Amino acid sequence: MPDETDLFEAARAARENAYAPHSGFKVGAALRTPSGQVYVGCNVENIAYPEGTCAEAGAIAAMAAAGEYAIAEMTVIADSPVPITPCGGCRQKIAEFSSADVVVSLANLQGPVTSLSVAELLPGAFGPDHMEP
Repeated sequence: MPDETDLFEAARAARENAYAPHSGFKVGAALRTPSGQVYVGCNVENIAYPEGTCAEAGAIAAMAAAGEYAIAEMTVIADSPVPITPCGGCRQKIAEFSSADVVVSLANLQGPVTSLSVAELLPGAFGPDHMEP
């Protein structure tokens, strides 16, 4: 089963493939499912902001396309002095496929810098309990 280092390297490799001609800010993400499979994503910009796709959303879409729907762990990486956090929309997407205790590692090119649980990343996440049965 991949460890944190494997997820970091997978996210770093995905980041290299990011399409970021407008901002120049490349982001990569890698997630591991309970089966041990790793899925990656990178940001894909579009000149018509905000029509791009975030790296986290790309990794989640790849996971779903493969027929898996649970995140066991995730890493997000960018070339920034401090680690970036997923945007609000991606936090909700991550919460959709995770339990509150799933760890999301935030990294820069030097390596993982900090880790947060999904509950810490998105306290009070909107979920199935908010919907009427």
